[in-house]
Amino acid sequence: MRRRLTAAVLMLTLAACTTPASPSEVRPDAQGEAAFVYAQNLDVVTDWDPATSYSNEVIALQNIYETLTVWNPVTKKASPRLATSWTSGADGKSWTFTLRPDVTFHSGRPLDAAAVKASIERTMKTDAGASYIWDAVETIRVTGPLTVTFQLKYAAPLDLTASAAYAAYIYDVSAVDQVKDGKQDAGSGPYTVDGWRKGAEHELTLKAYDGYWGGWDRPHYRTVKFRVVPDPRRRWELLQDGEISFVDRLSPGLYRRAVRTPGVRTADMPSFNTAMLLFNTERGPLRDVRLRKALQKAIDYRGLIRALGGGAVPASGIVPEGLPGHQRERLPRQDLAAALQLLQQAGYGPGGRPLTLTLTYAEGDADQKILVTRLAETLRPLNVTLDSRPMEWLAQWERGKQKAQDIFVMYWWPDYADGWSWFGNVFRSGKPPVFNLTYLKDSKADGMIDMLPMLNVTDPATAKKTFHQLTDRLLDVRAAAVFPWVVNYQRAYLGGISGYDDNPAYPDVVFVYDLRPSA
Repeated sequence: MRRRLTAAVLMLTLAACTTPASPSEVRPDAQGEAAFVYAQNLDVVTDWDPATSYSNEVIALQNIYETLTVWNPVTKKASPRLATSWTSGADGKSWTFTLRPDVTFHSGRPLDAAAVKASIERTMKTDAGASYIWDAVETIRVTGPLTVTFQLKYAAPLDLTASAAYAAYIYDVSAVDQVKDGKQDAGSGPYTVDGWRKGAEHELTLKAYDGYWGGWDRPHYRTVKFRVVPDPRRRWELLQDGEISFVDRLSPGLYRRAVRTPGVRTADMPSFNTAMLLFNTERGPLRDVRLRKALQKAIDYRGLIRALGGGAVPASGIVPEGLPGHQRERLPRQDLAAALQLLQQAGYGPGGRPLTLTLTYAEGDADQKILVTRLAETLRPLNVTLDSRPMEWLAQWERGKQKAQDIFVMYWWPDYADGWSWFGNVFRSGKPPVFNLTYLKDSKADGMIDMLPMLNVTDPATAKKTFHQLTDRLLDVRAAAVFPWVVNYQRAYLGGISGYDDNPAYPDVVFVYDLRPSA
């Protein structure tokens, strides 16, 4: 899941030149129709199975498959998608969803309550990807042709779970075993697979599903293409030439240029994607909480935000703004005097023992490289050496599972729009550690984390208090991590496209059906 952004952050400089006027729309094909062309720097599909997919392909699968609900960034609640309504019991342990009538899968089979039950049960049985989002579910019952009831082991916000970016898809279980080669899919969404060429630049093409329940009676893109263009300069040039429609991330310099470019629209908004430095609390020198606190004090938070231009905003606490669990007025500040004092108390610092810390970060991620470079410069006068190693994500993650570094740098965004994801996935004790790459074992924190899903449903006021207590404990008492920034997405797309809205619960996803192409 956390692979997608390891090479997506682009820090570019272009020589000064006259910017040509851009076309407002991608040039039409032989049939006179313009496709929506999404360009990114990594392969789109690594896993076609909607139950286990947990990576880049979310940008395509969210246009092919649908979930029961979708998170609404305006209301900050779940909204209807395949389910038109839902109710929950007073104890938050029973949920009934009423489905949209007359929906069919791309196979032509009906999407009914039995199909919902079958697809979610299959996803749960895979025990892979983000299938853990359904851990609260004890039973699923078909209570009518278009009604399905979930009985939970404990209270949980199932309407939010059902909107997750991963593992919440409803699919045709009778067709899903044939999706592995990318020749077909098992979805119900507005688009279906038209062609896939693994490893090719023009990797994936989707076409409109004529039987889509939303209909096609107004202007829509009937073709969607995903193109892999690793060179960021070339992606910008292709956008200006009208060869592609959308670029998911621009450097601050390029974004400023895009704002001034005729025929190009831009979007600039904070995400739910946080940068994190996770400290090894189990092995090595950072077992000493004084050293972890010293590192927290040493980071130049304001300087990093300036260095990243418009690509980041300050992080306050653990959970980003806009989600339950966000804590205002927790902006960290650099305090080198306090850092020096803590180092000296632990026997390090100038005149003390030299300290070397190993750090791993994402190869190709320019923002993380800036973080590492600036941190090394800050620590050097304090007699601390930073041994930093850029790594491809899977290799970094495997190393992290072996507890073989002092500091692990990575991004985190939630599976669904709730602050629990950071606490339950990143900080809760577990064997193997999976994403708890601080290796923290804190029974008190675990107890509070385990209560959050129930409290979110039954007692939001206490949930808010618990979120804040957890943030204080993990950052102040245990000093297990640092959150230096929240990623700020800076997009560019052709001016003939209207209807684009960035939904931070679905990182980098463009819901193409909602767009309006120019005439």
